Amino acid sequence: MSSSSLPDEVVKNRWLGFLIWQSITSAVIHLSSSLLLHRLGRGSSSSVAATLFAFLAFHLSLLLLSLAIFLLSTPHPDPSASLPDLAAATLRASLKSLVGGFSRPSFTADFAHRARRSLASGVFLLVCGVAGFLSVVAVCGNAEVVDGASLVGVGLRGLVFGLVYGLHYVYRRRWILKFPIIQRPFFYSFKIGLSQSLKRALKLSVQAYVSSVILIFFLPDQLKNKNMIGKFIIQQLRFYIGILTVSICWELSHHLLQDVHTRRCIFAPPQGSAAAETNPSEILLETLEQSSPRSLIQYLAYLDLCLVTESNAEPWRRGAFFEETGETYQRTINVCLRPIEQLASGLAEGLEGFSINRSDLLSKQLNSPVDIQVDSRLHEALNDFQICSWCARALGALTARSHLEDRYGVAQLTGCNKAVVSTLLSCLLAVEACVGKKTSVQLAHMLGPANIRWATVNTGKRDAVPALTTKKRGAALHAKAYAMADVLKTSIYQVVSAFQTDMQANAKASVLEKNWIAEGKPIYGTREILIQKLHLFLDYRAV
Repeated sequence: MSSSSLPDEVVKNRWLGFLIWQSITSAVIHLSSSLLLHRLGRGSSSSVAATLFAFLAFHLSLLLLSLAIFLLSTPHPDPSASLPDLAAATLRASLKSLVGGFSRPSFTADFAHRARRSLASGVFLLVCGVAGFLSVVAVCGNAEVVDGASLVGVGLRGLVFGLVYGLHYVYRRRWILKFPIIQRPFFYSFKIGLSQSLKRALKLSVQAYVSSVILIFFLPDQLKNKNMIGKFIIQQLRFYIGILTVSICWELSHHLLQDVHTRRCIFAPPQGSAAAETNPSEILLETLEQSSPRSLIQYLAYLDLCLVTESNAEPWRRGAFFEETGETYQRTINVCLRPIEQLASGLAEGLEGFSINRSDLLSKQLNSPVDIQVDSRLHEALNDFQICSWCARALGALTARSHLEDRYGVAQLTGCNKAVVSTLLSCLLAVEACVGKKTSVQLAHMLGPANIRWATVNTGKRDAVPALTTKKRGAALHAKAYAMADVLKTSIYQVVSAFQTDMQANAKASVLEKNWIAEGKPIYGTREILIQKLHLFLDYRAV
């Protein structure tokens, strides 16, 4: 298999595997519920053709739902435009077309992307409604011989279930593929998430049933089943079992989709083959360099790279990074540095709107439109948290392992060690500024005995590095920032622990910054602050 066709094969095979497992589990659940509903029907029977038609309609609805989930799901939390934003943009575009014609574009690229995400969510809700209509009719309509009007009433209640499920799915942002921290075998990961899926299915079925009961009062009389109290209770019980069956199938489909698409994919030729002997890293690096940004295949490639660098399960693949020319190692480091640099740049752009001047902190307590815009920039920069964390872990692990496994010294000769340490430190400064930590150069005359810093009078001047000090610590922004800071600190400490002897010798010879800090202006902060921060890590005082 060529490296160019591997991404397409991975997505296609996982999609087919998901459909197969979904069909098996849904068929078992559907047949079990049909037997239970038949016993509740007290002797009522249906023809073989009706049973077959209900079975096919049920799986057609699952196929529609699966296609909608597959098209909506993504590993990257893309933002969507709200209804007021869409209305305002539509009105603004209409006014522009009336005044200036269609010569100029009406929407920005960012808004067009968010509008497409909103449109996809709207289509998903529509598909959920149609799939709910078909599913509930297929499950409940075959349990008892009913007329067409009553069947439409059952379908409308199924439509309500589909809309309730779709709203919950979109509002909870369950379309985001969440990669597990520990990669387990497929059957084990499916088993440990089974209980949670069943609990969620029960909860959603109760909510949908209550909503559908309210709908009964607004249905026309010809769409209602006019039965006695006893038959009405049996009918409602039968209907709830049908909704519960559909809810369980849908939740298991979501759980299967998550497990199938977030499993690790090995981007390497089989061990022992000719490609594995010559260049086993080519498929992985080509995928990382040529895949679409923020696509599923890019996430899987970064996950594979992170696991190869951190674990000893495949030492032959990690050893191939340190080949004699140094080209493979440099390409590997570059593909990992790119997301970290983009994160630091995005945070630096977002933090430009804030100042840590203590004299005007009171005026910054209220959120102005500029603050809201900057806050959205920070959120957008941290949306790539998953890839950035994998890259930081891979950089730290690979640089630390180069101390013992790099036989040709390519890590030091190519300047990758400088680039890794400088980029990680610069990104850490930006993340710490995002959570409100003030970082500045500690001058020697301000330090007393035992490195105690003397208190200084506030002169009202701004520090060299801006910091975000007016945000609430409990926000989602801070949760991602704190998590990212922990990953960066762990990676830096991993490098410092591996090269501790060399770094201490460099520090005594006053060449630490020459060997470990890159020349020029860093992405965030100053070179002096990076040097000071590295000394804190070397003394194990960076917290």
